[in-house]
Amino acid sequence: MTRTSHRPGRSSSRRHPSPIATAVRSALFLGMIGSGALHAQDASTPQSAATQANADSAAQAKNLQAVTVTGSLIRRVDVETANPVTTIDSGQIVASGKPTLGDLMQQLPSVAGNATNPSINSGGGTGASTVSLRGLGDNRTLVLVNGHRLAYDDVNSIPSNMIERVEVLSDGASSVYGSDAIGGVVNFILKDHYRGVQLSADYGESSHSDGNRRGFNLLAGLSSDRVNFIASITHQTQNPITSGKRDYSAYTLAFRDGQVKRIGSSAVPGGLVQDASGTNVTLNPGVTGITTLADYHPYTSADSFNYAPYNLLLTPQDRTNISLFGSYKFTPQIEGYFNLFYTRTAASSIIAPVPIFANSDDFFVPSTNYYNPFGLNFGTDRVSGNSYNDFNIRFTSLGNRMYANQTYDLQFTPGLRGSFGNSSWQWNVDFNYGKVRQKTRNEGFIDYAGFQQAIGPSFMSGNGVVTCGTPAAPIANCTPINIFNINDPATIASLKKLLVNPDSFYHYTMQQFEASANGELFDLPAGAVNLAAGLSYRRESQSDGTDTPSAIAINDGPYAGLCGVVEFCATQLSGSYTVKEAYAETLIPVLADVPFAHSLNIDIGSRFSRYSLSGTTTNSKIALEWRPIADLLLRGTASQVFRAPNISELFSGTSGGALAATDVCDGYTGGHPQACVNVPTNGSFQQINPQLGVRSSGSVPAGYDLKPEYGKSFDFGLVYDPHWLPGLSFSADAWRIHLRDTIVDGLDPTTILNECYYSSRLCGLIHRAGNGQISYINLPTVNLGETWASGIDSTIQYAFNTERFGKFNASLTSTYLQRYDVDTAPGDSSVPITHCAGSYCAVYGEFPRWRGLATLNWSKGPWSATWTMRYVGRTRVGSADLSQGYSADESVPGVVHPIGAYVYHNLSASYALAKYHTTLSAGVDNLSNKQPPMFYQWGSNGNSDAYTYDLIGRYYWMRATVAF
Repeated sequence: MTRTSHRPGRSSSRRHPSPIATAVRSALFLGMIGSGALHAQDASTPQSAATQANADSAAQAKNLQAVTVTGSLIRRVDVETANPVTTIDSGQIVASGKPTLGDLMQQLPSVAGNATNPSINSGGGTGASTVSLRGLGDNRTLVLVNGHRLAYDDVNSIPSNMIERVEVLSDGASSVYGSDAIGGVVNFILKDHYRGVQLSADYGESSHSDGNRRGFNLLAGLSSDRVNFIASITHQTQNPITSGKRDYSAYTLAFRDGQVKRIGSSAVPGGLVQDASGTNVTLNPGVTGITTLADYHPYTSADSFNYAPYNLLLTPQDRTNISLFGSYKFTPQIEGYFNLFYTRTAASSIIAPVPIFANSDDFFVPSTNYYNPFGLNFGTDRVSGNSYNDFNIRFTSLGNRMYANQTYDLQFTPGLRGSFGNSSWQWNVDFNYGKVRQKTRNEGFIDYAGFQQAIGPSFMSGNGVVTCGTPAAPIANCTPINIFNINDPATIASLKKLLVNPDSFYHYTMQQFEASANGELFDLPAGAVNLAAGLSYRRESQSDGTDTPSAIAINDGPYAGLCGVVEFCATQLSGSYTVKEAYAETLIPVLADVPFAHSLNIDIGSRFSRYSLSGTTTNSKIALEWRPIADLLLRGTASQVFRAPNISELFSGTSGGALAATDVCDGYTGGHPQACVNVPTNGSFQQINPQLGVRSSGSVPAGYDLKPEYGKSFDFGLVYDPHWLPGLSFSADAWRIHLRDTIVDGLDPTTILNECYYSSRLCGLIHRAGNGQISYINLPTVNLGETWASGIDSTIQYAFNTERFGKFNASLTSTYLQRYDVDTAPGDSSVPITHCAGSYCAVYGEFPRWRGLATLNWSKGPWSATWTMRYVGRTRVGSADLSQGYSADESVPGVVHPIGAYVYHNLSASYALAKYHTTLSAGVDNLSNKQPPMFYQWGSNGNSDAYTYDLIGRYYWMRATVAF
């Protein structure tokens, strides 16, 4: 893996090639001939720093530091290359006031779609933030630290006070970094030298007096000619915010029949019971003990359960990080180094108490239950498979369901680097070790086997005790539960005996060895030909498990359909794979200092990869850099991109849950036998419970043959740094990506049902009971069609000084999304292509046409200030085109709900007390207190899109930093 060097590098002055260089050159030429096709790779655009634009002479170039820039393996003095790279320096990180890096990274215009963050409560709650460049998913964005792969792609776990800068390559780079670098690469460059001690403390709070955060940072280092050592300790805590604390999220809202309506669950504490006449009734408040028919009233929507206030808009977090960096020069040519960081993160997600839908969840309350006042059977009899009257209920007396996560992340990278004598050649050997352990405690669930016994047949024994079973077959060690009055004290006591809080475990290990070298091969009239080459070996392994033995074999037995609905369950599974890689990249200067070619360079790279489970692949790139004049760079790249299934997509164990979806077989009259197994064809079939049992897993436990995805990426652009206006820089890049056999994780039940019904694909993932009702749906990682994305990125920067008013630095970065299309069934006209550009796509996230980020920095003397404006363009929910599959209105097809453009303003200011070595800072985020737009039932959290918009509102923060 390429390392971005911060130490003084060797100049790029020309030298006679050494014997090693000659041998490498010969090997490269033979390899190029033997491999046949060196195809195309992507390029990316570094945000140019106009003060270092281009050296006017070779002599000046030799005095500059040669470094590698993210997106290339070649060491160069050029700041602007074929690679579109956005740089965020440590000053910008400090000015943002963000205690962690997630919020800062997700503000970038090139980030879109569903990248998790601490506002994702359902399906989140680990405290993690990820990056999804181009909206292609965080699994197609490669995250690096000093050019090395991270074991855990949570950017919040990277200590912000150790960062020198962040380089964001918004282009595919499989030939440089291998798998996963499709949407782009985020490379966090750590400080490599620091002298002194720095202490920092910060505090933040919303204008609603909630969401309090506290942080403490310690940075200490020493530096000399031979030794550099840096140590860092950080600790941050974040208080949760419940949905009930904001008006827009206090109720779950739906758009129905042209009106916004409050909706709730029919699983209510008093029970929704279908009586003998077919009327739904519920228990009157205040009833104790055994109930009678007189204790019930007809159920109305006013009785529905408002579960929204139980959810979180911001999940709680407690994070501690310890980081170390060191380097030691053994000789002038050999240096040893290491970087290590260890992060412990405690975070939780909370949802409403456990609901039970007896028919859908395969529970059975017989007429012979002692407490049953109706004399009817309720739910589904597992023995006969027959379904009877409806019965829904919610265990509010047991408290919320909570998923408490503890994540331990260790990354350790020792290495040696040096040079070959007095030549231009440098070498690097390192070992990258990563270990992630995650433990999740699942609270608020019950033992479903014991629960079924407790609500089954029961009778009054001769000694006046209600007993499970029948007089002829009593059940020992079982206490009957009055399921018809769950808030009765005796019932609460019995239910609490059935509470279980199972733990699940996730362990992941990455071990990577890498050796590389780079330098000049030989000279051409336009300059030296440079080569970088290396070998890599990586092994990844993962295991999942649970401490609940009864939950291991969830695919077997009569309780299989209950997985995750009334009890937690998971499988124990482990697996591993290895990958061996060889790679090379060469930079060839073609022309220099001739008319219409101030410089013309060609960059060619290729990487061969052999995966133990996914086969072999070779991915290449070609990039062109042309400066017709010194101020103007024209660039273009074409690349092959590739992503092998990662370890989680293959080996994640099965975990259960429930998701809302409409059965496509409602009213079924025939014609789709694979999709509607056991469903009658007379049109009488109706789905009983909209909450379907689901089992999420990797492809291996689901028995699905997962393949790699391949594609091509193109980028063409320009950079203009006018010499007549120092400090001004402009860049624009048009990009295009096409992927085949797209790997899709986290599918929803609706997609699985539609794929099966309309194209007969993925039908094996749907499991129906004998009465046609869906028992559960497998949601593994699958290959699902093709994806196209294209757009234009642009950046304009201007830095200038005034003697009277101080220094200013202004920038505007924007992304225009031209296309984002997903075809889940290529060649099948019955399955339409999903067009996401300019709209919200339920599976893939939100894709406004325009996104922008404007920043103005000012400093004068001890004062400095920053204003940031984030722009999220217009979008829409739903489509007037019925073939697109969903409407913003649940009841009326073809309804479009427009979402207007949003602008967020953040302000911060600092004052340096030089005498006391102290800096005081304060800021306001979301200055105008913007409430997020309403997506209603299509929202990811709080009726809105928590992946894109701020859910908290105006937020104040302050920080004090002391340096010694």
